[in-house]
Amino acid sequence: MTDAILHTRNRSADTPSFSNASIDARRIAATPRGVGIGFSIYAQHARNAELWDVEGRRYIDFGSGIAVLNVGHRHPRVLQAVEAQLENFMHTAYQVVPYESAVALAERLNRLAPGAHAKKTAFFTTGAEAVENAVKIARCATGRPGIVALGGGFHGRTFMGMALTGKVLPYKAGFGPFPGSVFHVPAPIPLHGVSVADSLRAIEHLFKADIDPRQVAAFILEPVQGEGGFHVAPPDFMRALRALCDQHGILLIADEIQTGFARTGKLFAMEHYDVLPDLMTVAKSLAGGMPLSGVIGRAELMDAPAPGGLGGTYAGNPLAIAAAHAVLDVIEEEQLCARAERLGLRLKQQLQSLREHVPQIADIRGHGAMVAVEFMQANGQPDPAFAKQVQQRAQAAGLLLLTCGTYGNVIRFLFPLTIEDGVLEEGLAILAQALRG
Repeated sequence: MTDAILHTRNRSADTPSFSNASIDARRIAATPRGVGIGFSIYAQHARNAELWDVEGRRYIDFGSGIAVLNVGHRHPRVLQAVEAQLENFMHTAYQVVPYESAVALAERLNRLAPGAHAKKTAFFTTGAEAVENAVKIARCATGRPGIVALGGGFHGRTFMGMALTGKVLPYKAGFGPFPGSVFHVPAPIPLHGVSVADSLRAIEHLFKADIDPRQVAAFILEPVQGEGGFHVAPPDFMRALRALCDQHGILLIADEIQTGFARTGKLFAMEHYDVLPDLMTVAKSLAGGMPLSGVIGRAELMDAPAPGGLGGTYAGNPLAIAAAHAVLDVIEEEQLCARAERLGLRLKQQLQSLREHVPQIADIRGHGAMVAVEFMQANGQPDPAFAKQVQQRAQAAGLLLLTCGTYGNVIRFLFPLTIEDGVLEEGLAILAQALRG
């Protein structure tokens, strides 16, 4: 099915006529309020970095389904790959009847992941599943229970994911108790008054007061915190953490679910550092909108669980596997790592040019096209109200932006890396107007 046919079908006269308001009323009546909605607009069709709602209004998408669409909405290569797989089979359950395409994707990721050591990859469905299984592998491989995470980190909405996540509202409120042997230390964020030395002292205190390091299976962290506000882990902190892990026989898990697949200007954000993780979790942009996640790790660690200890009914779904192969092809052929650097630089230039007009801008940060702007009040306190205003003004003008951060005072930019230059400039012009008010 060609892109043109899909576009025509989406606009056909047979499509029912809806309004955003009428569907939203149905949503409120039919679905629980616990599933939060960012925008009360309802998608009808999309292409690359543009999205149209059911009322025919066009939006420039700077959110990409929360970093899922690094290659854009409905990239032709991804569509073709899924269509070709549909002609063969949709599902067998990999654990029942496996297929070569999944083996080939594991081989490919093993080659691409940082480090020359032997690696293996296991596939799952969601990012939270990948995190859960990384913890299972770490505990099984080390025989230890403890897991240490960072404040402000986000690792999913399952019970282990919530336990690891360093933010109470809205993710953890009302859902406890959580799994035990999970500990948190402050992330090094100088803007918020926490230095690398402060974080390392907190780990030292943790080992003296709460858990023997010989009982810790792993540290888990995002190289760039996603939901936490796009705070980049400082290189000296990453080195110190790796040294601590080596000293005490602890594994280092890099959560690359939001940072992976060219978003930061590297295929994986850990490539910005001179240390290696033992395990990596991946998901989101891996399959261009299809549900697929994985754990990539040292071969001897990945082999620790017994047969049957890992897996899932839809884990490594063949349609998603096909899409992932196409995504990796697009990243390589369209040189999206280099493009992420160029796009991120252009965005940072635009934001820097607005600092003198927008005193609320306290920080502009990020690697590649994983960029955020943080807003503070004149008294140095976080300014979530201003972030919300900017988001609402942008939406009114046809631009979708996502907020994040422990205080909700950060706007994060996750536009597709395939965005056309003209569409990017149009979005940046709307952003500038939304910031100026």
